[in-house]
Amino acid sequence: MKRRKHLTALLLVLTLVVTSLLAGCKKNDTADTSGEATTTPTVEATTPEPTEEPTPEPTEAATTESQDAATVAASLPREETLYFSGQQWGAINDYNPFSSNSNNWWIEQNDDARVMVYETLFMYNQNDGKLYGLLADSYEQKDKEFTVKLKPAAKWSDGTPVTADDVVYTFDAHKRLNTAQGSQFAPYIDSVKAVDPQTVVFTASSENYNPLKVLEVFPKVFIVNKAQMSKLEADNGNDADKIKTAKNENLIASGPYKPYYDDETKVVVVRDDNYWGQDASMWGKLPAPKYLAHNIFIDNNAGAVAFEKGEVDVSQQFMSEVWKMWEDGKPVSTYLDDAPYYACVTLPTAIFNVTKPGLDQAAVRKALAMATDYEQIATTAMSGYTPLMSDAPPALMNPTDPERALIDEAQLKDLQWKGKQIDEAKALLDKAGIKDADGDGIREYDGKNIAFTVQCPSGWTDWNSALEMVAAAGQAIGLDVTTLWTTAAEWTTNRLTGNFDVIMNSYPGASISNPWTRCYQTMYSTPAKEGQNADWNFGRYSNPEADKIIEQIPTETDQAKLKALYTQLNKIYLTDVPAFALMYRPGLFHTVNESVWTGFPQADDGTNVPPTVLTDGYGIAGLYNLTLVK
Repeated sequence: MKRRKHLTALLLVLTLVVTSLLAGCKKNDTADTSGEATTTPTVEATTPEPTEEPTPEPTEAATTESQDAATVAASLPREETLYFSGQQWGAINDYNPFSSNSNNWWIEQNDDARVMVYETLFMYNQNDGKLYGLLADSYEQKDKEFTVKLKPAAKWSDGTPVTADDVVYTFDAHKRLNTAQGSQFAPYIDSVKAVDPQTVVFTASSENYNPLKVLEVFPKVFIVNKAQMSKLEADNGNDADKIKTAKNENLIASGPYKPYYDDETKVVVVRDDNYWGQDASMWGKLPAPKYLAHNIFIDNNAGAVAFEKGEVDVSQQFMSEVWKMWEDGKPVSTYLDDAPYYACVTLPTAIFNVTKPGLDQAAVRKALAMATDYEQIATTAMSGYTPLMSDAPPALMNPTDPERALIDEAQLKDLQWKGKQIDEAKALLDKAGIKDADGDGIREYDGKNIAFTVQCPSGWTDWNSALEMVAAAGQAIGLDVTTLWTTAAEWTTNRLTGNFDVIMNSYPGASISNPWTRCYQTMYSTPAKEGQNADWNFGRYSNPEADKIIEQIPTETDQAKLKALYTQLNKIYLTDVPAFALMYRPGLFHTVNESVWTGFPQADDGTNVPPTVLTDGYGIAGLYNLTLVK
């Protein structure tokens, strides 16, 4: 592995230096569906085996909890601190899991929540597409009921047990307060009820029955302490707006770390040495670093400079030509040894507004997809951090094994494009009768030149570069395609209202509900008309057959039938081309510097820890494998 080569070289250099010295001296979005799910077996939580390496003992330089946090944070013991970059920009707003504006590094509740302080029922692992137990041991689905068993060992930071009442309160509060998360899951979960202190039953909606949207909340929603958050509600007069914007500084959580210090320059959490996860039913020990710290850099360049110096251990930010660091002998590595270096799970996509004349023709849409030079996008826009289309041919699926296993690639082969197919694209347009009749170099449809813009926000350099190549491809096949850069706010408004010809957007990456959610958001018919906000399917594409398949997928439990459904849906996508992905992008840029810490997860190390920078979902398992560089 690249890492071992670097460390071996580093140790050799150090050995030579030491020898020399001694010689001289001394990092509502679902379809309405129907039908009953069949009973599925109990899903047991997967508990990682404790590693042999002991957790480093605190050094004499470590400070006690009674000392002033600001003083300690100004100079954290390096051998006890793991530094991050690329996940916190600006000061924290709050510590409130009901807030939608926390701007808080450790409180992100995406499809794969960050579980350093607050914890979820399960953790998602993008490597294998499975849920791993955290606060919960297992779940069992029978018809519309999902029975979740909690870990008896799970405790809050105040030593009280995590119970089913806490879980019920969490979901009821999100719905009652109409939080961002509550509005997302409310249509799909009718009720959450406690059976006993360790058992919770989630009942899915009959009207909007979608098991995937129920499972989606398990690794996404932080479970909160009922007693503490109920008091927060009362202290804020039970006013929903005040509750959702409360700072919540005196929080009680269940995770391995707790808030320690933050200001406009740094965010620090400190290990809770009483963390319940030392129990044999979970990790069996404490995470190695005592402190997790994130300096707030002014921009990417400042973070990259600090990372290269070894002042940052784990970086989640774009750094061009990262391989030059290890070529220069620095102890830097990525999750994958070779290109694309990172695990790519998102699909930045060009979306066609199919209501526009010319773009309502599938031949035009597919011709543009065929003519685009994806290899140039990969090398120029993405610095090589994306698989080539030859390695992951076009589809609605990301390049990961769990998603690609859901389609029959052989059945799609003849429909997939390779890119830079200028002659084939021209032939497709000619066959459809879309030709340059007046000799001005631009093809016409219904007597008018086919002219349109491709847009995204100004300054989004990888997207800007990619769309410039799309425009060049259009010009090469006789379409008058130009770029349009907007502000981020204008791009958002245009995307929602349909005020675009072609617009870039990035659909959800890896999660327990994907690729279904991505398929839904790309192709499921929206009721929104032009000028009205569309919450999904921004291009207003509509196909009854695709709708029917999308409605069937969440309730299909037979794997062979599920694969057939996804394969057919991808055939429709590749034929009608309502959108086309321009690249596969890393969900997170997982780059590590092993000047201080080693043992970071890599794709081939046998740990199955995903490249989610030791913070998101099952990626936190990597914190338990770290050791100090000797």
